[in-house]
Amino acid sequence: MENIEEKFTAMVKEHSKTIYTVCYFFSNDKEEVNDLFQEILINLWRGFPNFRGESNPKTWIWRVSLNTCSNVERKKRSSVPTVPLLVDIDLYNDDDEQSQQIQMLYERINRLDVFDRAIILLWLENMSYRDIANVVGISLSNVTTRLFRIKEQLKKMSNK
Repeated sequence: MENIEEKFTAMVKEHSKTIYTVCYFFSNDKEEVNDLFQEILINLWRGFPNFRGESNPKTWIWRVSLNTCSNVERKKRSSVPTVPLLVDIDLYNDDDEQSQQIQMLYERINRLDVFDRAIILLWLENMSYRDIANVVGISLSNVTTRLFRIKEQLKKMSNK
């Protein structure tokens, strides 16, 4: 029988792309993405003994990841601003039209509030409305309404 460390390691390996996806939606900075990833791993490890497997592990990981990044962002907003030492990191350096459109979409999404950003992120990951509702803790009908409003809001935004 596998011990808890082996089970945790296997789960993290299987879902690391999901964790990184959430991190990249909350930051463009490579160092900050890595910090967020580590913070999520810590929170997953702390909660792992209480995870009973009653829900899909991916749903649980989404929830922990989003909550962790949201909490870090809230703390950032309430703290004294800092100046990063390295600012020359560009994760979106492709010049083709598709990459530019993706970058424009991410810029718009990053201007949404944290909760709406989480919902659209889950939708972009092709999660079902029911799974989105489970991850963010709202009703299925609320997910439908919010996604409609978020999409409309994104359409109306300019990239200023």
